Amino acid sequence: MPPSNRKITKKTAKKDPVRIDGMLPRPMYVDYKDLDLLGKLTNRHGRIVSRRKTGCAASSQHAVSRAIKRARFMALMPYDGS
Repeated sequence: MPPSNRKITKKTAKKDPVRIDGMLPRPMYVDYKDLDLLGKLTNRHGRIVSRRKTGCAASSQHAVSRAIKRARFMALMPYDGS
């Protein structure tokens, strides 16, 4: 049997970008003015990136999407990628 060309890599767990010092903030709130964080959680087309790709927990993903929508409404972020 010929050797496989696939490399075996170990997957690392993704860390929730909303956590502060390893703890989720309570009450869960993401500032809509924090454009650095919100920019990391949108793709180049301006769409909100899914939980699977970002590593967010469900509660933090809800807060992130709410903050992105508020930032778009306040004209801090574009609705599309342009």
